[in-house]
Amino acid sequence: MKVKDLVEKMNLTVFCGADNLDREIKGGYVSDLLSDVMGFAKEGDVWVTLQTHKNVMAIASLKELAAIVLVKGNKPEDDTLEAAIEEGIPILGTDKQTFETSGIIYEMLKN
Repeated sequence: MKVKDLVEKMNLTVFCGADNLDREIKGGYVSDLLSDVMGFAKEGDVWVTLQTHKNVMAIASLKELAAIVLVKGNKPEDDTLEAAIEEGIPILGTDKQTFETSGIIYEMLKN
């Protein structure tokens, strides 16, 4: 599945990275603890989190993640957007809760 498929099917907001929505999603990871994501997320994962600060981009870039999905209506900080644009990693958003978002993505990836 591509990031653009996720955006379309979940009606996600694209905060940045519209030019990189063709990235392939290989899996998903859900955590708000940066060290956990750094230790266990895999290349090509979509990361579901409520964290909005610039440090999420350092982790996303290091792990070569496909995209970040911010939950609960959270919006990325300005410096986070700048880093995401530099790294070419899409930041997406939803008003849904983390549990619901994760379940939807899981079902989409499973099929």
